[in-house]
Amino acid sequence: MTLSDSNSPLAVEINTLQGDAADLSQYAGKAVLVVNVASKCGLTPQYTGLENLQKSYADKGFTVLGVPCNQFLGQEPGSAEEIAEFCSATYGVTFPLTEKVEVNGEGRHTLYERLVGFADAEGHTGDIRWNFEKFLIGRDGTVVARFSPQTEPESAELVAALEAQLAR
Repeated sequence: MTLSDSNSPLAVEINTLQGDAADLSQYAGKAVLVVNVASKCGLTPQYTGLENLQKSYADKGFTVLGVPCNQFLGQEPGSAEEIAEFCSATYGVTFPLTEKVEVNGEGRHTLYERLVGFADAEGHTGDIRWNFEKFLIGRDGTVVARFSPQTEPESAELVAALEAQLAR
């Protein structure tokens, strides 16, 4: 599957957090870490590691793409403005954020329909388990790795997978 393939996760329509159409094709040729994020979760401090990855690797052809989701105990209840303010003021987030979407169930966004079939290292496929589940999309637009919510953004396994994609 490539970015030009209509089944690529990056060939979907989604809006930015501000409500404008996001052009995911701008990430063609880049590695992208897609993460369902939430502002009021025990894992929210992972924003720090995500931002560190963004700062360390952005100039090498990488971006984090944060996807707010309120499906897990209502831990992302805010408006787009509140989410943007929280991420900026609390964690200095510079990576792009999309509109708030559903990642599971009947209302699952097409982006996640194209991600959930990929297995993580333990073999888990299907529904997103919790906030901060991570998918690494390679430079060719295909999913190359899935990481559990508990995997820290700067963990050795995630960084190794990212660096392998950037070396391509």
